[in-house]
Amino acid sequence: MSNVSNRITALREQRGWSKTYVAKKLGLNLSTYANYEYGNREPDIKTLTQIANAYGVSTDYLLKGENSNASTKDLDDAINEAMSFEGLPVTEHDKKVMKRLWKAYLESKD
Repeated sequence: MSNVSNRITALREQRGWSKTYVAKKLGLNLSTYANYEYGNREPDIKTLTQIANAYGVSTDYLLKGENSNASTKDLDDAINEAMSFEGLPVTEHDKKVMKRLWKAYLESKD
């Protein structure tokens, strides 16, 4: 098994998803997705990106086991751009709390 196949297998099992579920989610044949997990085939860049998005990880993580800083930057941008929630203003304190909650959640997934 390759590192990519090990990582996507672990991610799928952590979520309790079946290979069939993931294949359908990605619009792939079951045998195609299964071959990625078995290490018989490597996904192309487009498919690798779709797999990363489905699992909420970066392609860097799938390829090298490294988390990129892009996800942290994206989270910071999203929180900083939040102006209101359900009609109420989002304060700086609210933004700090949201950031801590999201960071804790994302760290617990690893």
